[in-house]
Amino acid sequence: MTKPFEQELTDQEEDTQKNKFLTFTLGEEGYGIEIQYVTEIIGLQPVTKIPELPEYIRGVINLRGKIIPVMDARIRFKKTPRDYDNRTCVIVIDIEELSIGLIVDRVSEVLIIPEEEIVAPPDVGTASFNRYISGIGKVENEVKLILDCNRLLREEEISELTNIN
Repeated sequence: MTKPFEQELTDQEEDTQKNKFLTFTLGEEGYGIEIQYVTEIIGLQPVTKIPELPEYIRGVINLRGKIIPVMDARIRFKKTPRDYDNRTCVIVIDIEELSIGLIVDRVSEVLIIPEEEIVAPPDVGTASFNRYISGIGKVENEVKLILDCNRLLREEEISELTNIN
């Protein structure tokens, strides 16, 4: 039984994105996001603050007429906040039905990390660490912490942010 043409195209598209990660840094640490979640990378834009959102949600931006909430990845991962500079970027990702911007220190490159070079994160007894990290990619003599985009926000947070649009 053959697959419909549309399904073959979808399968091919998924294959071309398989094992590709957009890498970025927060301080000295390197991170990766599966490229399939990434919509675009933009420079930091003026952020409009919205009251009563969690501290790590810095507010919203207007991206070509679409309102996008932005999350400071440093604050979300409980890192020391720092001033934004000309290397600070926003990575726009899609999580479920929500587009959200991740504010990161610097975008690096797109890397192919083969499955056999990705290991499970260590069980350090801290559920919050493993909550965001799906694996650790070995790239030459470095490691990249692979983010689980579906766990960056809890269901109720996604619902709250979806209502902003």
